[in-house]
Amino acid sequence: MNVGISMPVPGYITDPAFMARKAEELGFESIWCAEHPIMPVHGDSRPASSPGGSIPGSYAHYADPFVSLARASAVTATIKLGTSIILVPERNPLLLAKEISTLDVFSGGRFLFGIGAGWNREETEIMGGDFDHRWTQTREAVLVMKQLWAAEEAEFHGRYYDFPPVRSYPKPAQKPHPPVILGGMAKNVLKRTVAWADGWLPNRVTPSQVEEGRATLDKFAAEAGRKPESITISVYSQPPDRKLIEAFHEAGANRVVVQRPEATDDEEAMSAELERIAEKVLR
Repeated sequence: MNVGISMPVPGYITDPAFMARKAEELGFESIWCAEHPIMPVHGDSRPASSPGGSIPGSYAHYADPFVSLARASAVTATIKLGTSIILVPERNPLLLAKEISTLDVFSGGRFLFGIGAGWNREETEIMGGDFDHRWTQTREAVLVMKQLWAAEEAEFHGRYYDFPPVRSYPKPAQKPHPPVILGGMAKNVLKRTVAWADGWLPNRVTPSQVEEGRATLDKFAAEAGRKPESITISVYSQPPDRKLIEAFHEAGANRVVVQRPEATDDEEAMSAELERIAEKVLR
């Protein structure tokens, strides 16, 4: 089974280099970093996990995922490096394409590009995104990046991004590019996954929902002329329960990412916590 683990929050307390090295030694398949560049002090937006409640304070304490994963990459050799998720409408895709391809080259082709469109209107708009059309913007940004990753001279003329021929190097180690994995449970996420991505990254989900999602993805893929097995399912943020993880894999998931441990700057404590989790899910 492929079992990943996510970085704790605050992301600047636990050293991602230490955690990634230890996770690799224990046999975890991947390590994942989340993103919120900022968190507005005032606003009406609420995450789906807390629609009527307050915004958890942890959202303001994510470390930059690319700096974190670059640090993890430098001390590891096999563990995959995932984002869960990058808020694409809040980033310039020309710069993002460069960050991703550089990390993919330096890590030897280990990057997994988990993405989303965001839930916080105020955050998205402060960062320059179009919240009401965020999935349209996300799709266009991904198309921009695919052009930059593939072409010696890339140009794009769209609704959000418009530029003449440019050169962008390095190209990613993975060909044609690192897998683009769409996060969440939005209404059209499975259609979008088949149309312009490579995988689905659900979180608040059950094995039966994954089984249903797998069947739907296979159907859409066949209709689109894609190989169903080329589209992955990575179930995110699950408790360290081996039976549950096995159920997700039996339902069609390619990997399951277990919930993050508590952040600590004590490497001995973090090591013990990772060993405890590994004992539950990997042994």
